[in-house]
Amino acid sequence: MESCTPCGGSSSLQNQNSSTTCSLVHTFDQIGSKWQWIVVDTLLEGEKRFNELKRSTNASSHTLSRVLGDLEENDLVQRRVDADGAVSVHYALTEKGRSLSSMFDEIDSWAGNWLNL
Repeated sequence: MESCTPCGGSSSLQNQNSSTTCSLVHTFDQIGSKWQWIVVDTLLEGEKRFNELKRSTNASSHTLSRVLGDLEENDLVQRRVDADGAVSVHYALTEKGRSLSSMFDEIDSWAGNWLNL
């Protein structure tokens, strides 16, 4: 079984609960920031250009660029450059990114039941 050291710990995790913890730690490494969640949720609606994402998320250009780069590096978002006329850059979720939809729905349901939003 794979060893995992969540939160910088030094011991290997060997039982089923630890395996789940390890999976969660690795998941949050890829989509653990507030901005990553917001961008993925926005892209679940469909492909968007950079400025559309910026308006939809209220993220600064610097933050959005960093988040999109991280998501692209983790194969959750794909970047497409359209050079017809004015150059525009489009972002869309990959298959891996779209597969997060059901998880987002579950978390939204949980939040509706347990958080005062």
